[in-house]
Amino acid sequence: MKTLQYTVRILTASFFAVLSCFLLPFPLRAADDDLRLKTVVIDAGHGGHDPGCVSRDGRVKEKTINLDIAKKLGARISEAYPDVKVIYTRTDDVFIPLVERAAIANRNNANLFISIHVNAATTSQAHGYSAHILGKDKFSSNQDLVRRENSVILLEEDYSTNYQGFDPNDPESFIFFNLMQNAYYEQSLTFAADVERELKNGPIKHSRGISQNLFIVLWKTTMPAVLVEVGFMSNAADQKILNTASGRSGIASQLFEAFSAFKKNYDASLDYDSVPSSDVPSAAEPDTVRGFGVQIFVLSKLIQSSDESFKGYDAFPVRSGNVYKYIIPASSADEARKLFDQVKRKFPGAFPVKILDGAVSAL
Repeated sequence: MKTLQYTVRILTASFFAVLSCFLLPFPLRAADDDLRLKTVVIDAGHGGHDPGCVSRDGRVKEKTINLDIAKKLGARISEAYPDVKVIYTRTDDVFIPLVERAAIANRNNANLFISIHVNAATTSQAHGYSAHILGKDKFSSNQDLVRRENSVILLEEDYSTNYQGFDPNDPESFIFFNLMQNAYYEQSLTFAADVERELKNGPIKHSRGISQNLFIVLWKTTMPAVLVEVGFMSNAADQKILNTASGRSGIASQLFEAFSAFKKNYDASLDYDSVPSSDVPSAAEPDTVRGFGVQIFVLSKLIQSSDESFKGYDAFPVRSGNVYKYIIPASSADEARKLFDQVKRKFPGAFPVKILDGAVSAL
């Protein structure tokens, strides 16, 4: 009976999530609301009796590093954009449940959610930063990371109620996430790309890329959301940087640059005349498109062919209802599959496709 009830909850949640994606191809706000990016929630991971990752000597705790970077980032945003409301999930050393972190962002109608963390591994060789968005993954390379971040719910008094029976120690529970849909996938991916690009100019320069992962704190948010692992506590070089105020300031500064880039594009998407017509790719009409390729993402608007979101690839849009599917072309099905092996490293949500009369379908 318990298994049946859990399955019903999963399917019910999945149905409404999928339904919302069909009915709401892009985020909607109240008609009289300002559509520009005006509220950002910065989440300093862990806190209170949840220290997060701890250095080998026990002196440095992730929760402290996260909070300092979060405050520095918020201060930069407030200084540069006084019209943007900056909200923190915590401003001191307190424990905040994952569900409440997301609820803070949801209650304040945030336009962006940034969760800041520090990574760790059993080997000291692992190093660098990474950006994570909610989505399906193979639950392999980041398995320990996902389990560690989600296991925080076990510190909450009634986690089974808050998370609808989810158990981070039970692999079958992750089926729940695979049934969920994220209506803000495209925008989350765009901000993750901004973060991945800008952090390369910071004190920790090695990028581990962008991943789609099953993080609870991202699942509960109703806006573009990205979890950033700024470095490794278990790596001596990374930890040395994270231990210094200048190192944390450098990371916060690059996260600010990523925010600025995202806000610029976010706000510009509302101004139809802001993009030069010569730079906008023409969306192919359904009856003119045939061939193969790799679909990298879907957006509700046309973007410049030179946009950095393409990461150097030449992609073209195919209109599908109210959205545009962006595809890197290939000469054949075999070439599309080979291209996918390269592209998936930069676009974790990509997949090879065939196009017939404008209808895009997976190979």
